[in-house]
Amino acid sequence: MTSPALERPLTDTPARLGVGLGWRSEIDTVVERQPGLDWVEVVAENLCADHLPESLTVLRARGVTVVPHGVGLGLGGAERPDAGRLAKLGELALALGSPLVSEHLAFVRAGGLEAGHLLPVPRTRASLRVIAENVRIAQEQLPVPLALENIAAQLAWPDDEFTEGEFLSELVERTGVRLLIDVANLHTNRVNLGLDPAAELDRLPLEALAYVHVAGGVLVDGVWHDTHAHPVTEPVLEVLAELCSRVEPPGVLLERDAAFPPPSELAGELDAVRGVLEGSTPRAAVRSTPTAARGCEPATEADRTDLARRQHALLAALLAAGPAPDGFDPAQVRAQSTGLAAKRRDTAAKVAPELPRLLGSAYGPLFLDYARTHPQTGGYRADARAFAEWALTSGGPSAADHRRALEQWLHPAPERPPGPLARLRRALRG
Repeated sequence: MTSPALERPLTDTPARLGVGLGWRSEIDTVVERQPGLDWVEVVAENLCADHLPESLTVLRARGVTVVPHGVGLGLGGAERPDAGRLAKLGELALALGSPLVSEHLAFVRAGGLEAGHLLPVPRTRASLRVIAENVRIAQEQLPVPLALENIAAQLAWPDDEFTEGEFLSELVERTGVRLLIDVANLHTNRVNLGLDPAAELDRLPLEALAYVHVAGGVLVDGVWHDTHAHPVTEPVLEVLAELCSRVEPPGVLLERDAAFPPPSELAGELDAVRGVLEGSTPRAAVRSTPTAARGCEPATEADRTDLARRQHALLAALLAAGPAPDGFDPAQVRAQSTGLAAKRRDTAAKVAPELPRLLGSAYGPLFLDYARTHPQTGGYRADARAFAEWALTSGGPSAADHRRALEQWLHPAPERPPGPLARLRRALRG
């Protein structure tokens, strides 16, 4: 059966969204109370279509548009998109009445390893064939249009044949996919990789623009980290203004994922975004609708096999202390590896907050020791549990001090195996 998204002409005008804010459960009531909010974006993997938060129901009743934003499809990977993940994303879009969904031009897993992060794809002609085919598979299964986002990168593949702008342009031409342009990521790549945001914008087919992301970050040891936990800086707003000088974006969204500021500060950042939009006039007319897709050159199994091999080698270097693949800057690989381990530590603490409370200051060093020899192969909850089990058996003196608390966390009272006295009582009753 053909997806409703493909039954509509690819030249449909993108939905007008306005100015929005990322919805997060930690600030749900803050989002509800923001004045003049046109729309929100939700992390798709954090929601279930049949059990939506009340806050989103409240917002939708006011006419606020909700857009699901995926982070786990891995459309830039060697494997074809997972049908189950696509089905869940589509169901969520229908449940929320969303005009579109979005994902990333990135890979997130390879060879059984989970990056827990959005990693850049090799921008070659062979990988273009694979990724274009993946995008078309996703489009065929999704009930609404799909937009792809450019990512922030700390390393680059040595044999790239396209810039990111050129690669995205090719994907738009081959598939008709829409674009989510993250101007904070363009700034990140300027600092970390020396790329010119204005030149990248010139390479993008802005007529395919669906909406824009704006977010804050921080500079640490010369590396810009796109944290979504710091205020939006002036250089990021300047990139937004550069984009707005070329096209009027259908929507702009402020992302904030952690270290949430007072509501007044969020409102101030939204006002700064509005100020850029109101003060900008595109220099020249851009086609308001994307052109029809010209179709995909089929990917071969050899294309997929080679991409899988290369992506697994990079993940092994980043997650499992493997050697940096040929051509990569070892310093960039080390920096990315350190960042991934820290992100994994912090995310495990977020999904299992009992662990840092139980272990105190020992949690961070212990988790990094664990991560060095135990690459992530599943979700974060499973990772947190595996860490606790490792700490019990291999965590050394710092974990031994907390052994009883860890055992109780792993085996709450109803689940703990019976001790000798309980077994004796049971035997006597029998």
